[in-house]
Order: sequence, then C-alpha cells, then structure tokens
Amino acid sequence: MKKKIFFSALILFVVFLNSTILIVSTVILRDKLSAVRDKCLAEHYVIASSLIGDMQALEQRGNSIRENDMKENIGALMRMYSRYLQGKGNGLAVVSCGEWIYESPVFAPSENGIFPPDTGYRQDRLVYIENGPHPVLCVYGSFPAPWQDYGLMYIGHLGDAIRSWRQTKNILFLTGAAAMLLMSFFLFQLLNIIFRPLRQISSTSAKIANGNYGSRIPVNGKDEISSVAYHFNLMAGQVETQIQQLEEAAKQKQQFIDNFSHELRIPLTAIYGYAEYIQKALISEEERYECTQFIMSECSRLQNMAYQLLDMALLNGDEMEENDCSIKELFTRSEKIMHIRAAEKGINLTYLPPQDHIIRGNMEQLLILINNLIDNAIKASRPEEEIRIWAYSEGSHIIVEVKDHGIGMTKEQTAHIKEAFYRVDKARSRTGGGAGLGLAICEKIIQIHHAKMSFTSGPGMGTTVKLSFPNCLSHHIQAI
Repeated sequence: MKKKIFFSALILFVVFLNSTILIVSTVILRDKLSAVRDKCLAEHYVIASSLIGDMQALEQRGNSIRENDMKENIGALMRMYSRYLQGKGNGLAVVSCGEWIYESPVFAPSENGIFPPDTGYRQDRLVYIENGPHPVLCVYGSFPAPWQDYGLMYIGHLGDAIRSWRQTKNILFLTGAAAMLLMSFFLFQLLNIIFRPLRQISSTSAKIANGNYGSRIPVNGKDEISSVAYHFNLMAGQVETQIQQLEEAAKQKQQFIDNFSHELRIPLTAIYGYAEYIQKALISEEERYECTQFIMSECSRLQNMAYQLLDMALLNGDEMEENDCSIKELFTRSEKIMHIRAAEKGINLTYLPPQDHIIRGNMEQLLILINNLIDNAIKASRPEEEIRIWAYSEGSHIIVEVKDHGIGMTKEQTAHIKEAFYRVDKARSRTGGGAGLGLAICEKIIQIHHAKMSFTSGPGMGTTVKLSFPNCLSHHIQAI
C-alpha cells in the first residue's frame, strides 16, 4: 500500500514538474527569440533607412541606381554596415530583381537555404527563422519606389540565444531533478509517519493473533488514525476480557467435571465393592446389614448430590418469580425444617425474632439459601454449641447473618469455599454426606437476587456468614 502511494505520488510529481519545466522553458525560449526579433527588426530598420538615404544621395549626385556601376556603389556602402555587424555574428545581403547583388561574409545562402523572398513589392517586412546547422533569424524588406526592385536581408545569429536558453533549460531540469530527490525523501518520510500507526496496528494484531492479548497501540494525537488506534485498543480490551472469561469458565467447567468425576467414583466404587462382597462372601446377617446400610448411605449421598446439581441447573437460567418475601416467614419455615437436623447433633439453633423486613425475591430460593448455610454451620459445630440466625436493617440494605462457634476456616479455605465440590474437611464431609455443592448453590442464588455474601472466620473461632440484600424494601407491617 505504501509503495503504491509512494510511486503514484512520485510519478505525478515528476510529470507535473517536467511539464512545468517544459512550459517555463518554452516561455523563456519565446522571450529570447522575441528579444532577438525586436533587435533584428530595429537594426534592419536603421540600416535600411540609412541605405535608402545613401542611395538618394548617390542619385542626387547623378549616379543611376539601375546601372551596373550602382551595384559597386551599393557594395561599398554595405561593406561599412557589414563590418559593424560582423563582430556580432550577423550578416547583410541586398537583392535586386531576385538576385543577390551583395552578400556579407557571414551570409551564406547556400548553407542556410536562404533565398530572396518574393514580397510583391510590398513594404511589409518578413521575419522568419531558417533552421539548419546554425539557425538564424531572417528579416527581409523591400525598398520603396523608385527602388522597389531592391530589398535588404538582415541575418541575425541565434546561436547565443539558443545556447543561453539551453543552459537555462539544463539548470531548470537539474533543479527539478534535485527537487524530485528531495521530494522523494520527504514523501518517504511522510509516508513512514502516516503509516506508522498502521504498522503498529498490524504488529499488535499479529501479537493478539499469537495469543498476546495484552498488547495495545500507543495513541498520540486526535486525528483519524489515532481514533482508529483508540477503538482498536477498546476492541482488544474487550477481546482480552472475553478470552479471560472464557478461559476462566473453561477452567471452572473442567474443575467441576474433575471434581464431579471424583465425587462419583468414590461412592460408586464403595457400592460396587460392598455389593460384590455380599454376593461372593459368606457373611453373617449382621455383616450383611452393615453392608446394605453403607450402600444405602452412599446411594442417599448420590441422590442428594443429584438434587443439588438439579438445583444448580435450574438456577443457571437466572430467572425467578419475584414476590415480597417476609423475613419472619422465612425464619419460621427454616426453623421447622432445620431444628430436627440440629437436634440430631445436639446443637442449639436460635432464630432471633426479627422485625418483619421484606425482601423482593423468591421465597423458595431464599429458603434453600438459608438452610444450606445453617446445614454447613451444623456440620462445622460440635455438640452443645449454638448457631444464631438474625436479621436487621443497615441503611437501605437488609442484612441476614448466620453465626456458628465451630471449627472455623483459614483465609485460604475461605477464598475457595464458593467453588463447586470444594470441602474444607473432605473426610468429615463425606462422612456427613456432603458433596461440596451447597455454597456454590448459595452463591448462584445470591447473584440472582443481586445481593452479596461475605464470610468472617478463623480457625477455632467459628464462622459468620453475612448476606446483604440491596435495593430492597424495608418496612414494618402494621398490625391490623
């Protein structure tokens, strides 16, 4: 592209420059020839006037110009003028009745092809150029009566004028050649400056195509090229963001598949092993009962995992039926479900009576959210410990907290607990039947409700989960 523009512009410049030089040279040549013509006409007029005056003087002295001796007299007169013009390289000739009766030494009709023109005895002077080895300007005029048979030819030498014009023309072409070289250099530099952003765009595009998505183009100025570079950087940023999101999604998906495969392999292997043991080994009824009990426990865990995966699949649509959900009703329903689970482990489950705050959302999803958090707290707590659930308003937000006094978590563990299949204590979780999907489901519900979920925990200090619901209504329901 740059080469095409360079050579196209250079050719146009050369054509324009040479055309201009030719026009200027033609004008200069015309001016020089016009100056020579004016000079030759002036000298021809002066010489012709003087010669006519001399011929009148001879006639007054009694010499006839039609006699043969008049040719000698005219020759004598013309030699004086010829000596004057000989130093300038010009010549004179006199014609009588179509024949040359005098020729100066410079005048050479045989070489130049100059012949006496037929003017028809007109007083008009003829001016013309004879081209040859030595171009000359010819001025011819007939004499007035009674000497109309005579005419004067003035030969002006054009060599000096043409040589001067050729020198000027050569200087112009040399100057044009120098200007062409300078123009080529500056045009090349200008195109380099103009195409530098395009080269940067091309180079950056190649880097991005090779996987270097962080490459950007420096933006300088406010012209069209800078605008292109700016929008290219915006596009590259969006591409980089999308690539990172795709890579993160692919990583999470692969991690989910790996974890899911691992979670399935362990119970299925155990179920197959116990079933094979029951089939092939001679065992007592008590051992058979223990084996079947373990098989039922693992099947129950797989069933629970399937239900949780179904919940996650249903939540991936990010759609829900919104209603005004009462926190008091939410706590009441949760307590009916979770108090049996807490009682089995000897844990005290305390719901602090909240004001009747209202959350805009889906009651069933919120119930899944709060029950999963309480279930995790039960798993992390020891017998006789307390789990407290309460709600309060904080500015324009409704805050729901679940606090336990269990084993707690480190900062590293807290950073991963929202990942699917992640468990702080894998051995304890498998024993308790957990699959590590509860908090992943909670995070999805939080996103759908445009809320936030944060954890405060430490080893041996228990865990507090804080749910913050923005842009929700907070008001009291007036008793009727």
